[in-house]
Amino acid sequence: MFKGLLITQEDKKSTASVVELKEDQLPEGDVLVEVHYSTLNYKDGLAITGKSPVVRSFPMVPGIDLVGKVLQSDSERFTVGDFVVLNGFGVGEVHWGGLAQKARLKSEWLIPLPKGIDAKHSMAIGTAGYTAMLSVLALEKQGVTADSGEILVTGANGGVGSFAIRLLNRLGYHVVASTGRMGESDYLKSLGASDIIDRNTLSEQGKPLQKERWAGVIDCVGSHTLVNACATTKYGGVVTCCGLAQGMDFPASVAPFILRGIKLIGIDSVMRPLQDRIEAWQRLSELLQPEDFDSMSEEIGLEDVVETANKLLGGKVRGRVLVNVKAS
Repeated sequence: MFKGLLITQEDKKSTASVVELKEDQLPEGDVLVEVHYSTLNYKDGLAITGKSPVVRSFPMVPGIDLVGKVLQSDSERFTVGDFVVLNGFGVGEVHWGGLAQKARLKSEWLIPLPKGIDAKHSMAIGTAGYTAMLSVLALEKQGVTADSGEILVTGANGGVGSFAIRLLNRLGYHVVASTGRMGESDYLKSLGASDIIDRNTLSEQGKPLQKERWAGVIDCVGSHTLVNACATTKYGGVVTCCGLAQGMDFPASVAPFILRGIKLIGIDSVMRPLQDRIEAWQRLSELLQPEDFDSMSEEIGLEDVVETANKLLGGKVRGRVLVNVKAS
């Protein structure tokens, strides 16, 4: 028996609670993992609270991230005792995820825990840090350098935003953070933001083309914020899009694309090819330092997840939420 957070549904109403589970309840997979840490992401919050139809089948163990030790393996890629990391692939949505003390998974979803990052720190990074790194890599590969100009990061207090600021700062970029919590300005500056702007300057409908400012953008918000970010990006600039905290809509004009030649690049972290994952995690291990993790994350146990999920969706959590499933 082991503990896990299980979401059940009755009369189209879902409920999440910590329960005792058995190994034979786990779904199919060729690797059995003893989970050490998971995380609480925005998508997990939606699944746990039932505020969005993230979960595709019930019952479901949520948790799109996990790190742990291999207990059994029918894969040539992993042996018993190996530490592995998982992000995405529909885990926590269609396949039982990381918010339990054990998980059975497909080996093609897993990568080895990168050298230079321990298990706890890998989940302090989690999908949020991994997505932030993919976004930064996209800017780099499109030729946006530290000398190109200011980089805007929206949704700056969230997990992706926090890591994006830190990573960009380590690479020498001039970062401007957009947030709805101006009281967190000192926190954002401690991560490396040079300037802070109120999200209200971007969140309302604006003109199709506005004054050019950004050489690049990492957007975690979507909707009018993303539209205005595009409208204020400099000629030839690059905008990456990885979130929808404001909305899934994109009520935009083609003007920034056909008159300024900007690029809008979608960042998918869920089904990303293996090589991209390895590259992103390798760069994370090179750029992040031990002191980064405590400032950007808080640790909770399984019993605290449901309450924290509600706080997360209410905008009352900053940075990353690390879940120590073994402590529960």
